[in-house]
Order: sequence, then structure tokens, then C-alpha cells
Amino acid sequence: MYHPDDLIQLSALQHYAFCPRQCALIHVEQVWAENRLTAEGRIMHEHVHEEGDESRGNVRIERGMSLRSLRLGLIGKADVVEYNRQTDGTWQAFPVEYKRGKPKLDHSDKIQLCAQALCLEEMLNAPVPAGALFYGKTRRRLDVDFNEALRLETQKVATLTHDLIEAGLTPKPIYAKRCESCSLMAECMPKTIQKKRSVESYLKRMLDET
Repeated sequence: MYHPDDLIQLSALQHYAFCPRQCALIHVEQVWAENRLTAEGRIMHEHVHEEGDESRGNVRIERGMSLRSLRLGLIGKADVVEYNRQTDGTWQAFPVEYKRGKPKLDHSDKIQLCAQALCLEEMLNAPVPAGALFYGKTRRRLDVDFNEALRLETQKVATLTHDLIEAGLTPKPIYAKRCESCSLMAECMPKTIQKKRSVESYLKRMLDET
């Protein structure tokens, strides 16, 4: 169990799963740069939270719900939590996370959503078997089953993210295609730093051979 003072943001798990260096830049070095994509995402989240709660028939909707897990050391907010009335009269939570773009090839968004579900389970003392990711670019929901594999992956990423932030060390850059869509591309400089390291390695190799 984590102390309330040691909780980290739920979003940090998504950042770590996408790129540990990005996570460190944001949550250790406190670096942030907004581009068109992040601005559109921020506006989408704000709009969702401002819509307010509602209830219709067997569905209750709560927006901007605060979440916390002392077991995983997480704190944050869910964009939307739908509560569906079950046949026995109980209400089952169904978290929905809004994303500006389209479904990713990696699990970073699913891990963030699963972390929300684990927080809800701890808070409500009730199972949360599934949720959904809504992507603004496709205007479609992607249903996500919180199976055992995803739960274990999420818990592992939570531990690794805590370790990274507590260590206070920023990993070295590794350039990949995903870097082009990162708002911290200019601050991270993966191409420049890797090129510099390659030149230094080459010069060292030449000197060693002489």
C-alpha cells in the first residue's frame, strides 16, 4: 500500500507505456510542450467534463470522477464512468476514456483505462470487467476487456512508473516513428542526441584502434 503523499498521476502510466523517456520528461523534469494534437485532446477532455452528470433509465453517467488506488499508488480522474443497472439491482461501473486520435498499436491507452478500472474496483469494492476508449478521429468506441493479462501488464507498468519517478533519472532517447507525434520532440531531441552519441562512439573506436 502506498502513502497518499506518494501517489502518481494515472496519466503517467500511459506516458510510460508510450515512452519511458517521455514519462520522465513530464513527471520528473516537469517539461511540457503543447502542440496542435495535445491542444485538441485537452479541449476534448474539458468539453467532456463540462457536460455534467446525467441519468437515463438503467444508466447513470458521472463525468470527471476522481479516482484513487492506494494499492497501486495512483490518483487522477476518469473522463466518464457509466453505471449500468444489473438484473439484481446493483450498478456496475464502466469507465470510458476519451482520446483525440485513433487506436494505437501499443497498449498505452488500454493500460491507462485498465488502471482507472482498478481504482474503481478498490474504491467501490466491486468488479469492473470492461470499459471503452472513445477516439475522436474515428468517432467510435473501442471496447476493452480487462482480462488477466491486461491487469497484470497494468500493475507492472504502475510499478515501473513509480520506480522511474522515484529514481529521478531520465532514460536516454531512442528514436522511433512514434517520436514524430510527440509534443516533446523538440525538448527530447532524439535524433540529435543519438547522432551525437553515434559520432562520439565512432571517434572513440577510431582512437582505440590507433
